[in-house]
Amino acid sequence: MKKFLFALAVLSGLAFSSFAQTKTDDGNKFSIGVEPGIPVGNISNFYSFVIGGSLKYERTLNQQAAFTLSAGYSSFIGKSGTIGGISFKSTSAGFVPVKAGLKCYITDAFYGEGQLGAVFSTQSGGGTAFVYAPGIGYKFSPNVDLGVRYEGWSKDGTIGQIAFRLAYNF
Repeated sequence: MKKFLFALAVLSGLAFSSFAQTKTDDGNKFSIGVEPGIPVGNISNFYSFVIGGSLKYERTLNQQAAFTLSAGYSSFIGKSGTIGGISFKSTSAGFVPVKAGLKCYITDAFYGEGQLGAVFSTQSGGGTAFVYAPGIGYKFSPNVDLGVRYEGWSKDGTIGQIAFRLAYNF
């Protein structure tokens, strides 16, 4: 896990430094973001918070639409509690979501986005699930973006979260 996070940080730094030197408007954009979230549904009985980060690539299709690819890491933070008289303490769980989608600009700054993909558990035997993520967002400037989405992971049921993404675009 530490190796994965280190590799993600190194790749982010390399991408940022290579694109920070030149400014071109060729329709290719990259962003790096922090992603806090709130578990929803039954999973919220065992996890209190989600924290993660992501890298996103955006390719302009026309003035109102863009194709997106994203990959990141999400950690569900476990909690302690009692359900039906049984006490429990959940350990944190890590996941790597990889998604592709379409972003549609309603105005120059406000957009709607939908993504589909797969999420991979970092726990032994955790497996893979289908991920879908509809959301909305607002670009405060060419470099600052804030979005909110519902993200569902489906495999023998659904794990869901309301996630936010504060990103720096370059």
